[in-house]
Amino acid sequence: MTERTPVYGLDAQGIATSATVHWNLITAPLVEAAIRRGEGVLANGGPLVVATGAHTGRSAQDKFTVRDAQTEDTIWWGKSNKAMTPDHFAALKADFMAALGARDTLFVQDLFGGSQPEHRVRVRVVNELAWHSLFIRTMLVRPEAAELADFVPDYTIIDLPSFVADPARHGCRSQTVIAVNFTEKLILIGGTKYAGEMKKSVFGLLNYLLPAQGIMPMHCSANIGPKGDTAVFFGLSGTGKTTLSADASRTLIGDDEHGWSDTAVFNFEGGCYAKMIRLSAEAEPEIFATTKRFGTVLENVVIDPDTRALDLDDARLAENSRGAYPIDFIPNTSAANMGPVPRNIVMLTADAYGVLPPIAKLTPDQAMYHFLSGYTARVAGTEIGVTEPEATFSTCFGAPFMPRHPSVYGNLLKERIAKGGVDCWLVNTGWTGGKYGTGQRMPIKATRALLNAALDGSLNDAEFRTDPNFGFAVPVAVPGVDSAILDPRETWADKEGYDATAARLVDQFVENFAQFAEHVDDGVRQSAPKVTIPA
Repeated sequence: MTERTPVYGLDAQGIATSATVHWNLITAPLVEAAIRRGEGVLANGGPLVVATGAHTGRSAQDKFTVRDAQTEDTIWWGKSNKAMTPDHFAALKADFMAALGARDTLFVQDLFGGSQPEHRVRVRVVNELAWHSLFIRTMLVRPEAAELADFVPDYTIIDLPSFVADPARHGCRSQTVIAVNFTEKLILIGGTKYAGEMKKSVFGLLNYLLPAQGIMPMHCSANIGPKGDTAVFFGLSGTGKTTLSADASRTLIGDDEHGWSDTAVFNFEGGCYAKMIRLSAEAEPEIFATTKRFGTVLENVVIDPDTRALDLDDARLAENSRGAYPIDFIPNTSAANMGPVPRNIVMLTADAYGVLPPIAKLTPDQAMYHFLSGYTARVAGTEIGVTEPEATFSTCFGAPFMPRHPSVYGNLLKERIAKGGVDCWLVNTGWTGGKYGTGQRMPIKATRALLNAALDGSLNDAEFRTDPNFGFAVPVAVPGVDSAILDPRETWADKEGYDATAARLVDQFVENFAQFAEHVDDGVRQSAPKVTIPA
């Protein structure tokens, strides 16, 4: 089981272990190993089903970056990027190496982060769990066999769920730790079985490296239209990013993480990581079909131990149940994981306040403003008894994964929009006719019709009005769409209620953007919303 062993092994990296090391195993032997080792079970149809225990999502508060000469002035230190001292990391690394040396079995994958060859990073991932090795092999870009023989990693990830961190010794917060050292090109993950930590560590790595090369890293989905026109979809969880980009008439590049170079939009990954909870064959048939395939890894999905039938509606293990599968499990995907530079950018928001129109066209300055804002609004928990939505601002539509200051990404986006003459759209998939509790969810049929008109270019010929609060252009009429929903104020029975709610939302935008104001030019600052009370 030592297939595809590289010349440059762990010993060449200073990693000493007496463990049996399984190099670059493919799907079948990894599934066999996971089952043999009691890490998971097979469900009907062939997917591997695993449980991640206490950690069913990312441990954002347990992630640290080493603060040293390289990172002192390049990392956006604060809530999303917490510092660890070099001495604390040295202690952590020493304890990780000791833990590796004590293992009897290790699984190693040599992989690429990034599908465009000239902009990818070589990543070696060392795991103690077979299913983790299968997960990361599924999610990243897999080298050809010939590329593995002389593979030398740029960065290494060591993931040991059994490792117990010591906050006093390691300078961390709890017994779980994710520590990133850009100088040593090493990422250590301990105390969590949630496999998504590995995937997002590579995303964060590329988000740090690529801007220095003039490449725009993006937390987005992307697809290609029949005329070769690429569209990019930014959006936080629950805004429709995956659903709206999975269009049978367009070719999927990827569902989560991409780079925008001078010549292409390229997927960082070779797989998809989709939410499984309450997934239905009717609503998302392509993703549902992956739950019946060998090679899919299902995390925290409830399975009947006798019949091996899945219950995707059961959230007893996690509301964030997930499935990882190769991207080619989805029909009509890009073989190269790449497409042309974008013709359209779509920023998705689920505005539970019912203030934003279903679609608006943005200038480059407005696009940068809304990109840095990263707005959506959510309703809490089960939503029972909730009367007021909660605004959420996650800059760049992915603040936890952005090591550099948001203005770095915002300026890159603005430059590329201007250079390529890209059309930018803000699409509200949230509420209309009132805020949550009074109004109703934006009809998906209307959203798709508006989006199709934007992507095929016909919406550019529409008559537009200027939104009095946000200043962006809103179509007055679009074929196939009820014109009544295009002006959100007119959909509210209580016009004064709309005005008051809009004023509160504008205040929240302005308050949130204050942190970026000194880092952007005047055109972007002037794109801020301004309350205008109708006569």
